[in-house]
Amino acid sequence: MHKLLFLCFLPLLATFQTPDNQLTEKEKNQGWVLLFDGKSTAGWRTYKNLPDNSWEVVDGQLHCKSDAEGATQRADLVTKNSYNSFEIQVDWKIEKGSNSGLLYHVLETRKEAYETGPEYQMIDDLGYNGKLENWQKSGADYAMHPPSAPMSKPAGEYNHTLLVVEGSHTTHWLNGKIVADFYAWTPEWDKLKADGKWKDYPDYGISKTGLIDLQNHGGGIWIKNVKIRKL
Repeated sequence: MHKLLFLCFLPLLATFQTPDNQLTEKEKNQGWVLLFDGKSTAGWRTYKNLPDNSWEVVDGQLHCKSDAEGATQRADLVTKNSYNSFEIQVDWKIEKGSNSGLLYHVLETRKEAYETGPEYQMIDDLGYNGKLENWQKSGADYAMHPPSAPMSKPAGEYNHTLLVVEGSHTTHWLNGKIVADFYAWTPEWDKLKADGKWKDYPDYGISKTGLIDLQNHGGGIWIKNVKIRKL
């Protein structure tokens, strides 16, 4: 009888998931910290403290509004703390045709965050208006290392990102698969920078510590379950 009762509950157990924007006891013990509580943008501020009215919290999700939704002032969101070696998890979905990114080691020494901080690309691969180069697709180390395989979900569906930065070694995960794995500040990395988009941005990628940045690229990004731990 007890065995039959247990079997009846198996489907319920299989579908149980940790509620959004919360940490399990195991995650707490491992040193994970929430960067988004699902209720407010506490823990974040705008890049260079610029004015912004595009970011909002809706139903436990951090949303960046489009111009059509009333956004008139835009700025990236950055963490209040700086990070060196770390791993960060983010669940995100993109609206049709939209573009965003997760930047790190960001300094506030330039006009735009992307001038200093490397970017984990988040974009509507299938519905973006225009041709995308491989280094522009979701999961890429933007303008440096393209994703090894197309792993993003269609617009409107949540993706899971894990970004691991440990010293010079960086790994991009997208929906459970490694899509980029590289070392910064090597001869190969220097050549990619010198030959590509970042050749005219001397501060790009040079810092070994800095802010985490959620890019505001015209809106259309939804984010939840942002958690980080230092390595």
